[in-house]
Amino acid sequence: MKMTMHIDEDILDEVMKITGVASKTKAVEVALSEMVRKHRLKAILKAGLGLTSEELKNSFAYPEEESLRVAEDAPKYGTKYGKSPRRR
Repeated sequence: MKMTMHIDEDILDEVMKITGVASKTKAVEVALSEMVRKHRLKAILKAGLGLTSEELKNSFAYPEEESLRVAEDAPKYGTKYGKSPRRR
């Protein structure tokens, strides 16, 4: 869905830096998904439903958790250990 929104550029830039995403659209999607995940976690913890650890994990796990890397943790290209991968 396409929409027009006014978003604080500094906050949006910070979200992009923290998550390492390249587009503003993806940054907004990640931020909204994180908000929903946190809300679900709070609701589960508040309710104390007696879930198993696996059920609890599946209830609020972020679906793309493994695909996102914090920008500060990403290897820096051109350094000894973070050389740019070669294409085959």
